Amino acid sequence: MCGLCGLIEPGVPAESDLRHAVGRMNDTLVHRGPDDQGLWLDPAAGVALGHRRLSILDLSPLGHQPMVSHCGRYVLAFNGEIYNYPALRRDLGDAVPWRGHSDTEVLLASISRRGVVATLPQLNGMFAFALWDRQERRLTLARDRLGEKPLYYGWNRGRFLFGSELKALTAHPDWQGTLDRDALAAYLRLSYVPAPHSIYQGIHKLEPGTYATLDQGQQIPVIRAYWTAREAVERGLAAPFSGSRAQALDALESLLTDAVGLRMHADVPLGAFLSGGIDSTVVVALMQAQSTKPVRTFSIGFHEAGFDEAPHARQVAAHLGTDHTELYVTAQHGIETIIDLPRLWDEPFGDSSQIPTLLVSRMARRDVTVCLSGDGGDELFGGYSRYLWTRDTWRRIGWVPLGLRRALAGAVTAIAPGTWDRLLRPFGRLLPGPLAIANPGDRLHKAIDVLTGDSPEALYLRMVSHWNDPAALVIGAREPASVLTDPARRPRTGSITESMMFMDSCLYLPDDILVKVDRASMGVGLEARVPLLDHRVFEFAWSLPLRWKVRGRLGKLPLRHIVERHVPRALMDRPKMGFGVPIEHWLRGPLRDWAEALLARDRLLADGILRPDPIRAKWEEHLAGRRNWSYYLWDLLMFQAWLDAARAAPSASRRP
Repeated sequence: MCGLCGLIEPGVPAESDLRHAVGRMNDTLVHRGPDDQGLWLDPAAGVALGHRRLSILDLSPLGHQPMVSHCGRYVLAFNGEIYNYPALRRDLGDAVPWRGHSDTEVLLASISRRGVVATLPQLNGMFAFALWDRQERRLTLARDRLGEKPLYYGWNRGRFLFGSELKALTAHPDWQGTLDRDALAAYLRLSYVPAPHSIYQGIHKLEPGTYATLDQGQQIPVIRAYWTAREAVERGLAAPFSGSRAQALDALESLLTDAVGLRMHADVPLGAFLSGGIDSTVVVALMQAQSTKPVRTFSIGFHEAGFDEAPHARQVAAHLGTDHTELYVTAQHGIETIIDLPRLWDEPFGDSSQIPTLLVSRMARRDVTVCLSGDGGDELFGGYSRYLWTRDTWRRIGWVPLGLRRALAGAVTAIAPGTWDRLLRPFGRLLPGPLAIANPGDRLHKAIDVLTGDSPEALYLRMVSHWNDPAALVIGAREPASVLTDPARRPRTGSITESMMFMDSCLYLPDDILVKVDRASMGVGLEARVPLLDHRVFEFAWSLPLRWKVRGRLGKLPLRHIVERHVPRALMDRPKMGFGVPIEHWLRGPLRDWAEALLARDRLLADGILRPDPIRAKWEEHLAGRRNWSYYLWDLLMFQAWLDAARAAPSASRRP
């Protein structure tokens, strides 16, 4: 697990200039690779590669990067892990003059023997890499199938830059970044910047399952896919699993056991994140079943009611016999962590669970260098409650004419949330779902607004949106299309639930969940591995009938059944909680002054990026306790904090 960077400088740059530029870029990635660093230059071609190494496999200097192939043609800077590298090495055989035992050397040897196009589909791993072909003078950038590892690229002031994180690109001495207001609008809707966009104009994220080639003298990289989620979904739906449900469970457990086992291969201490939920428990149970000693597990707890999963994790750990460690998060932890968020995430990122993810990563890093995570189960097996809510809601209201629904929404929202609170309070727990909580009027306003969509997909778009019209909030912005808004990008699944699962697999999973895990873990020099996102598991999951994954109000049925083979049902029989933090209360309390400074009207007017009036209205309603706008406000606060950090960084005069 590492960080990479590099550039192509047209012409014949001075070697000293090239080395200085890539050295600066490489230095920004020290947190991703604290164990070693390397630079490789080809001044005649204007090419420079940089690499920072977190040593996981083959800890010797023989794993040093950038690595030159045995034939001398290729130079590789690689970030990630190829889990099936022993099998690939056996296939390549003894004809290769092996120097060490790293997966990097195996990847490079495969490319030398078979080429990039033939090698990529054979890889089982999480990775991003930059490959320079000295013979063809061609740069290839590639990314893993589901987007576990990041890679940014683009032209900036006449040179081509690329790197694992944006900070590597912005560290170039001549960097000049311009805010992409369209990407900002997309961020304010989703709370993350979706690929292929970045927060800077002209800089892109390489999308999952693709590779880009850029020949010397070429201006526009050619992007090709070697694997797509859409094709995998369509194959699964066209050729469903032919056995019984019991056979499917056995096959899935065998596949998961292998995926977990592959990810336990390391030459450094290993552990796992354990929330006590279905996904992380599956991973830890299968780890412990393959381990000769107690697995190290780590969890986070909160003192605030409704957020604390630590007791559940503790019970699961005790049953499985793991060596368990937990940390209880306080508001002070949050305050101390906030200063690190813009630096680690590099672009606005509004998922507040970044805070506990960073804290649990920091805690785990004291004892281990690799941690397995349970992410991905909800997208693959229909676990999010919003899938069930959207499905059931559309069944109930889809037949009602859109005009009538909009009129009803107008009538409901004409009554203030506080008034609804007084009207609904006597009914208490008799209220359904999201209304059976404190401040039901606030939730009613938000829920009724969601019902104005003209299709189930539109309903889901409103469901996952924070700001419903972000282009109206960002001055001069036009929100880009995505799989959420463009039906042509989605397969025909015949089911709104499967459609939602697919959309999340393409957007929310790679651009929120995996970004959160990557930046939080790599920010402290910890490698996080995600067994449920083994591409074989993804493909198998889509071959299972939806009725085997979701029944009534219950999702993730296959994972639940597998868990029950290892953990008593009583330990798992509880509502899903998620990995949230009590931002609503923190913003009214210990974070209030920090937030007020970032959302001040004069500040917003001076920036000239966001319109102050709707922002101030939501901030004041939130402070008064009339509405809970914490998600909306956190998105804004993370953007404003990022903007401050970008301006304060070196070369700040050229930042947004």
